[in-house]
Amino acid sequence: MKKTLQIGGIEFKTPFILAPLAGYTDKTMRALCEEQGASLVFTEMVSGKGLKYGDRKSRQLLELTEEETESGIAGFQLFGDEPDVLYGAARELASCDNVVLDLNCGCPVPKIVRNGEGSALLKRLDVLYDCVAAMVAGAQMGAGELSETDTAPKQVTAKIRMGFARGENVAAEAAKAIEAAGAAAVTVHGRTREQFYEGTADWNVIAEVKKAVDIPVIGNGDVRCGEDALRMMDETGCDGVMIARGALGNPWIFRDARLLWELGWKPGNGSLAAGGAFEVTREERIEMLIRHLEMLCEDKGESIAVKEIRKFVGWYTKGMRGAPALRREINQISDADTMAELFHAFQNR
Repeated sequence: MKKTLQIGGIEFKTPFILAPLAGYTDKTMRALCEEQGASLVFTEMVSGKGLKYGDRKSRQLLELTEEETESGIAGFQLFGDEPDVLYGAARELASCDNVVLDLNCGCPVPKIVRNGEGSALLKRLDVLYDCVAAMVAGAQMGAGELSETDTAPKQVTAKIRMGFARGENVAAEAAKAIEAAGAAAVTVHGRTREQFYEGTADWNVIAEVKKAVDIPVIGNGDVRCGEDALRMMDETGCDGVMIARGALGNPWIFRDARLLWELGWKPGNGSLAAGGAFEVTREERIEMLIRHLEMLCEDKGESIAVKEIRKFVGWYTKGMRGAPALRREINQISDADTMAELFHAFQNR
């Protein structure tokens, strides 16, 4: 029998999760990935300080779709390094419709790291512990303050990298601190901060963490197709797989992973992808791109949508003949109808 992913008392339909991606995992991308089989989807990461001081953009990032509210599959990821701020944020978010609160301990972006946040927390495991513990306490306090007597606290998790400096590995130690602080799960990316996204993710680190803690471990890094997701689970023993860049322009990765998981596929059973079982045609990719644009227009308005879709075009058309020229052309277009016509013309080339 297939093992389902459980975080705290929450059981998810599949073990496949959409990672929080700054600038990408808005309502539209989350909805498309959910349709294809993602059982937990994360908003873009949100500043704990931004929430404390009422930053409008931070609030907007926490807006959920009606489907996410009804299905209970959305998670919020916070970043920060001040326990009192994170306590307040977790306490406040207790009344929202998310099911998970995650602490970002892996972001490699310089402006985040310079503030001691993101992957910089891997250099201060005592502070990391205090931040997670504060979020757990805040979530519990916030749940207790709600009028419904049976309201359960939000589940708190954390996402880490294997270390900060190149060659460093503090993942197991960090995961133990996260578990001791009361977190319900930990996600492990098998790269250091200094690697950013270079080289190959070290999945052995995920396996080490799985052996070191009792809470669920979610693997992350270099999952580019459904078979990769199943291979990661097989090689590391992880309980779930978080998919990040592999989902950009490719929401079908969740469909493929889900189908393989339901079939009980194992590495060594032969490649279904190589046989074309999961092939996505040029026409299907462009149709999804057009739909993505239409959904962005509905959510954010045409002016913003035609600008934001540009960063997705390269992902949807990667490897296609004529894609570089298409990317140049769309930079001159400012209305959705003309852009959709261009996509249709590209589809038929």
